[in-house]
Amino acid sequence: MHPNPSFRTEDRALFEALITETGFGTVFLTTPDGPRVAHVPLLLTETGTLRFHLALGNALTRHLDGAQALAVVNGPDGYISARWYADPDQVPTWNYIALEMEGPVRRMDRPELLTLLEDVSAHHEARIADGTPWTMDKMARIKRERMMDMIVGFELTVEAWRPTFKLSQNKSAEERARMIAGLKAAGSHAIAALMEQLGV
Repeated sequence: MHPNPSFRTEDRALFEALITETGFGTVFLTTPDGPRVAHVPLLLTETGTLRFHLALGNALTRHLDGAQALAVVNGPDGYISARWYADPDQVPTWNYIALEMEGPVRRMDRPELLTLLEDVSAHHEARIADGTPWTMDKMARIKRERMMDMIVGFELTVEAWRPTFKLSQNKSAEERARMIAGLKAAGSHAIAALMEQLGV
């Protein structure tokens, strides 16, 4: 988390929107084999927990149950050129959005895993405009069960939310406007749009 308090927010609805819209993140854990990371689809539940699944052979799978882990979701980012500042005594920086979530993890049982898989696919299938949504029941039951044998579901109870929404909030409106224009010209439209919406 960035140390500047200007870049922090306690807006839980904003956190939830970032997780829901992004739908993907990383889970970190220090294991007896050293630090490890997994890249996973994440699903935020109505109670505020994070659910995800890993391959049975993933380096984190055998260590996560009962551990204290860190999950991170990243939003858009973009390079901020020092040429966009009025003051020549500035350096380049990077604007970005990152949400760190820490808490204990438990292994889910098989019915919970099936629900997770159904919920994740339903969430993302709903975003696809054309065609009929794919569902788990389209698979032969024996094939589905074999595939489920190869993955493990987990739930992280978030005890600490550590957000960084670094959108040049510590700069003047005029400088932010130049940065937004520069980011758009450089093709970094997503972070520019968020600066317009959230950075004031």
